Order: sequence, then structure tokens, then C-alpha cells
Amino acid sequence: MNTNKKIELGSQGLFVPKVGLGCMGMTQIAGMDVYGKADETESIATIHRSLELGYNFLDTADLYGPLLNERLVAKAIKGNRNQYTIATKFGYEIDDKEQLTWQFNGTKDYVKKAVERSLKNLGTDYIDLYYLHRLDPNTPIEETVAAMAELVKEGKIGYIGLSEVSSQTIKKAHTIHPLTAVQTEYSLFEGGVEETGILKTLQDLGIGFVAYSPLGRGFISGDIKSPDDFPDTDFRKSLPRFQGEQFYKNIALVDEIKKLATEKEITPSQLAIAWIVSKGILPIPGTKRVKYIEENNAAAEIKLSIKDLNRLETIIPLGTITGARYDVVNMVAIDQ
Repeated sequence: MNTNKKIELGSQGLFVPKVGLGCMGMTQIAGMDVYGKADETESIATIHRSLELGYNFLDTADLYGPLLNERLVAKAIKGNRNQYTIATKFGYEIDDKEQLTWQFNGTKDYVKKAVERSLKNLGTDYIDLYYLHRLDPNTPIEETVAAMAELVKEGKIGYIGLSEVSSQTIKKAHTIHPLTAVQTEYSLFEGGVEETGILKTLQDLGIGFVAYSPLGRGFISGDIKSPDDFPDTDFRKSLPRFQGEQFYKNIALVDEIKKLATEKEITPSQLAIAWIVSKGILPIPGTKRVKYIEENNAAAEIKLSIKDLNRLETIIPLGTITGARYDVVNMVAIDQ
């Protein structure tokens, strides 16, 4: 890979491209489509095209499917595993019948069980970056991270990450074993990690930040015009950002983003991704189409001026209400 496309994620020695590929939408989750219907052949072609372009970082999780997403990734990387950097996650409990219990499990025994299952599903003997997907409120984070540290010693995982956790949890975990990355939703539409000081905590500790949903669940693409654009099986229908009056307030914000993108002769999605890259943060936009992987990866090379950045942050200042990122039940599951 061209080295100018790479950044160090955290300070533990993991180097990744400036933009990653979120694979969540390539399969259903518990029978629900994620960003519309997925086609396995096109999804695999998207993973292959990303590698051809020099962007080899794939983000998946055992939750997605459940398990189906890791198996799809395995098909895509088969025979070429060493060319990819693979991140996956565990913590949403999945039983022996491959069904989600919708509980969180970060116990030592479950860590071991989950990693073995993911290794098998991914068709590999090591995972580059292994995340706890959500904090288990009944298990001390120190116990979970100690179990993950054992996996590092065993060579089953390379680096440790956490997802959707507070500064307090990050600090506790980091004392047990150095964290490489924390993943949280972050975009022009969602700046909670800045407002709560999580980004500063990560900077102080030398931990990398991975931004999922950098396009605001697709809102910033500018392709969404009406709440009726989604079929009933699309999980976004449950998100406050896409409901009622808030939907149309967000459309007005997107229209302003579009104006700047048009002036720069790029797409709104590329503008949003370039904004995150400019901050030294790794965005992992999700797509399952070759067309969009080409567009998203090209955004890594777009240079934004101070004037551009200021204008964007004037359109959507930190603290702007755009709607909660999840429904009430799922927001409660986030460690805040």
C-alpha cells in the first residue's frame, strides 16, 4: 500500500489506511435490513475493489447477522487474508443456536468463546483489532480487558479496542492493557465524543479514534428526501434522526452541506469524510457497492482549507440537535 495513505491508529503500532470500510450493511441483523437490501456478490466485489484501491481495513462484528457478516468477510478475503487488516467485535451475547439474546456479556469465559467463534467464522487464526462492542454492566471492564489481554499473549488478536464507552471506562481499561482504538458514532451530525471530552481523553492517552456512521447513517449523502424512502424493514425508521419534524430540520442542514460540496466539485459524502480525515480520525463509512467504495476512498485525498472547515462547523456547530443516534432502549445500552 502507498504509505501516504496510511496513518497510525493509536500508539501501539497498528497502521491503517486513512479510510476504512464498514461492512455492517452487507448482511441483515436479526432479520432487519441495514441501509437497504444487500447482495452478497456485490458486497464481496466491494471488499475486493477497496483492496485494489489500497484501502484494506475491514470493520465487522459478530452481532451483524448475527455471525453472517463475518462469514461473508471470510469469503471475500479467502486466499488473501494477509492483505487485509480485520477488525471485529463481541459483547452482544449470541447463544449456541446462533441467536442474539440481546444481553451483553463481557465475562472472561464469554470472551474466550466469542473469539474462537469469530476466528472460525472469519476463516483466520488471528484478528488484527478486537473490540468489546458494548460494555457489560454486570462485568467490571478490568475483567473483560484482562481476558482480551490474554488473547494478545496467545496471538489470537493483535490489538484491543472498545466501542461506545465513557472516558471513565477508557481510563480503567487502559490501565489493564494499552488500548489501540475506541469506536463511536461521529460525524457532522453527531459530536457527542467532543462534547463529553472523550476525544480529549483518547488524545491524552495515545488511543486512536474510529468514527462509525461518518455520513450520519446516510443522511449526509443527500440521497434521502423523505421518511418514506425507507422500507419497513430498514432499521433507520426507528431512529429519532429520521422521524417527524427532526427529519426536515436535518434535511435543511444537508442542503447547506451540499452547497459547499458543489462549490468544491465533490459529493456531500466526500466532504463529510474528508472533514473527519482532516482531524486525524479514522472514518469507516459503510457501503456494499463498488461505486460508493470508490467515492468514499477518494475522499481521503481531498484537502480542506481552514475556511472550508470553519464553514462546515458553522453550518452544524457542536451541540446542534439532530436527533438521538438510537432509540431509547439502545441509548440506555451506551456507557455515557
